[in-house]
Amino acid sequence: MKVYATAIIGTILLILGVALSISVGTADINTATVFKSIFQWDQSKEQVIVRTLRLPRAVIGVLVGANLAVAGALMQAITKNSLASPQVFGVNAGASLIVVSSFVFFPSLSSASLVYFAFIGAALGGIVVYSFASEGGMTHVKLALAGMAVHFFLSSLTQGMIIFNEQAKDALYWLVGAIGGKGWAHVNLILPWSLAGLILAILFSRSISILVLGESIAQGLGQKVHRIRMIAGVLVIILAGSSVAVAGPVGFVGLIIPHIVRKLVGGDYRRIIPFSALFGALLLVYADILSRFIAYPFESPVGIVTAMIGAPFFLYLAKQGRKVKQ
Repeated sequence: MKVYATAIIGTILLILGVALSISVGTADINTATVFKSIFQWDQSKEQVIVRTLRLPRAVIGVLVGANLAVAGALMQAITKNSLASPQVFGVNAGASLIVVSSFVFFPSLSSASLVYFAFIGAALGGIVVYSFASEGGMTHVKLALAGMAVHFFLSSLTQGMIIFNEQAKDALYWLVGAIGGKGWAHVNLILPWSLAGLILAILFSRSISILVLGESIAQGLGQKVHRIRMIAGVLVIILAGSSVAVAGPVGFVGLIIPHIVRKLVGGDYRRIIPFSALFGALLLVYADILSRFIAYPFESPVGIVTAMIGAPFFLYLAKQGRKVKQ
């Protein structure tokens, strides 16, 4: 009963958040105009704003939030480490570095091609951090230190590339994590990867739940552990990489949400993964709304809000150390 109530409340809050995201901004638009923009097109200024700017922005917020939260849940499951997330594991920073490099060295590339560069960068970042953190046995502290070291190193390379290359200047705002100014082209870019990644993650959630019990138990139940880890790793790359390609390295969503979801619905990944998608979308949509008021009437990147929420949460988990359980 609690699970159903959580699902209903979360869904209602998400719908309200999307409606609020479409309505709130430098130009306030009432609810009636929002509905008319969707169902009764009359080409007024307000309807153009809703259809071409705010509606795709809200959709991207939902998709990116869901992607990053599920990616974080998968990473925490396969590494059995509560600090694992796309940002801590260097996935976001690696994807950002390769995407910005593509701006500099291949400026004529289409937006669709950037996703593949983001996948490569996400994989490289994750592999580097994992290799450092797992040497001699992975611990919470080693993962945090290795992840943050690689994250800051890759981020510094990315920022240096932006500073010394004029054609990459536009990426500076994107580098903080931003979904403002996105249109339907960006929705079309991320949507197929998001749907594929989220659906496959839900389909493999049972295997992930068994894997969390321990490798020996999973093997005894007929699970192919290495294949499950590989599939989960590929899903993390797809979900996090496509999100970075569109919205930049939005941080901490993949760290915060799986912990909250486990508190709400328990440790079964058949529930954790879909609920992580729901609450990840919820977090990013509301964070995006808050970002519009930090320097009103100018907009701030949504990554600032998620960092303000996530940094204290990360420090709390790091302090808890071994007391934090899956």
